Amino acid sequence: MTTEEKDKHLTPDQYNVLREKGTEAPFSGEYVDLKEDGAFHCVGCGAKLFESDAKFDSGTGWPSFTNAIPDAVIFEKDTSHGMRRTEVTCAKCGGHLGHIFDDGPEDKGGKRYCINSCVLDFKEK
Repeated sequence: MTTEEKDKHLTPDQYNVLREKGTEAPFSGEYVDLKEDGAFHCVGCGAKLFESDAKFDSGTGWPSFTNAIPDAVIFEKDTSHGMRRTEVTCAKCGGHLGHIFDDGPEDKGGKRYCINSCVLDFKEK
């Protein structure tokens, strides 16, 4: 199966973010304010990425998490747009999820996984 065949189920926005490293507009994603109990999965491959108890309101307009499921994500150096950031990608399919920053809650390790809503699929417990 080709990558194009695997990605047929993605919307144009999902494809742009996941495969072309785009970013959705802040406060536009369906999971920004979600507070349900469950887990967030990659829309590209279905891999489980984040538990809902790691989600917090960062006020940034994107779903934010204090940690990922062990071995679910990979970190890549990102110097695009003249910035120095760390990109977060899905360990299973390599899809772009967002970035990680050091401005998260101190009592939870200080990390903020800033993730695009459109590349997540929420499954309620």
